[in-house]
Amino acid sequence: MKSRFNVRPREAGVSAQYNRTVFLVDDDEPVRDSLKTLLESYCMPVEDYPSCPEFLEHFKAEDGGCLVLDLHLPVMSGLEFMETYGTRLKDMPVILITGRGDPATKARALEAGVLAFVEKPFEDEILVEMIRTALTRPTRH
Repeated sequence: MKSRFNVRPREAGVSAQYNRTVFLVDDDEPVRDSLKTLLESYCMPVEDYPSCPEFLEHFKAEDGGCLVLDLHLPVMSGLEFMETYGTRLKDMPVILITGRGDPATKARALEAGVLAFVEKPFEDEILVEMIRTALTRPTRH
């Protein structure tokens, strides 16, 4: 499947190195693969998971980083995850992405601690900049 995201190669002058990981949770494999490729093209380390339970299995709060979480997931939605496990993330910024958002869901997500609520389709640069900002912000210990 052709990528829906405009991927920029590493050679395009991207030199920033990130020491914190982007955790990507999306059940749509082509979307997850495209986002992973996009973020890695910006030299961001990425770990990807198809579900919230699988992410939880591998996540350690001390890992830090940024979580990019799809809203509509099987087993447990991104919003249910945030309302149930958001405190386990400590100060990790969470960006919730969705193809079907509404104002009430956005309000609940922000109340649950989501940093940003992004509706698909979105511009690659907007998501990358949100993640870059999240990864470079100071962490509390």
